[in-house]
Amino acid sequence: MLKGIYHSLTERKRSGKKSFAVLIDPDKVNDCNMEHLIGLSVSAKVDYFLVGGSLVISNYLDECLQFIKRNCAIPTVLFPGSPSQVSKYADALLYLSLISGRNAELLIGQHVVSAPIVKKSGLEIMPTGYMVVDGGAPTTVSYISNASPLPADKNEIAMCTAMAGEMLGMKLIYMDAGSGAKRAITESMIEKVAQSIAVPLIVGGGIIEPEKAYLNCKAGADVIVVGNAIEKDASLIKEMAAAVHSVAVNV
Repeated sequence: MLKGIYHSLTERKRSGKKSFAVLIDPDKVNDCNMEHLIGLSVSAKVDYFLVGGSLVISNYLDECLQFIKRNCAIPTVLFPGSPSQVSKYADALLYLSLISGRNAELLIGQHVVSAPIVKKSGLEIMPTGYMVVDGGAPTTVSYISNASPLPADKNEIAMCTAMAGEMLGMKLIYMDAGSGAKRAITESMIEKVAQSIAVPLIVGGGIIEPEKAYLNCKAGADVIVVGNAIEKDASLIKEMAAAVHSVAVNV
């Protein structure tokens, strides 16, 4: 039996290895720039591609995933903003429940609607507690979710939210400041959350410099996700990946 993405995430966490994921928004790429992006990612030893966005208005999702599959062996994980963003061409799906908000549709409602499609997709399903943290600017995810983000300076709220998500059965916790955030999640909040849970911790949003990616890993993040900064400068992939992979953790 083949071991899946979640097994690789937990094994990397157990061995103290940090992971770097490039977030690809299908609305912002095409075959031409994807070829360049994949080449850089393979060279930098990127661990995962996250594919999706709060809004996917193009029809490039399936094609994007197929293009990745044809050109490299980097695993693809869907990061859906809605039930429509499901594709059989990915390897796994982050089944997101917005545990930081109080919008019942994004806690369970959309999951009920999407469950038959997701069940039939053949994808590896990874239940994920999704926590949106205030990044200092209105973001698409906050608008679409109609939910207020967690206050950026309330570490205890973030900690308790993550703990609740884990105890409710979430296999991953994903803390996100949102695409285009003016400020990334603080190391102190990441550390507080990381120390309170045993499942892998994913952190993204507002990470625009390799040093920030490194510090987030040192604080306890297991996976660093970067999208917006790479859309502006794809050459950052090499530096970001090197920063993440350079973090040595004693286990």
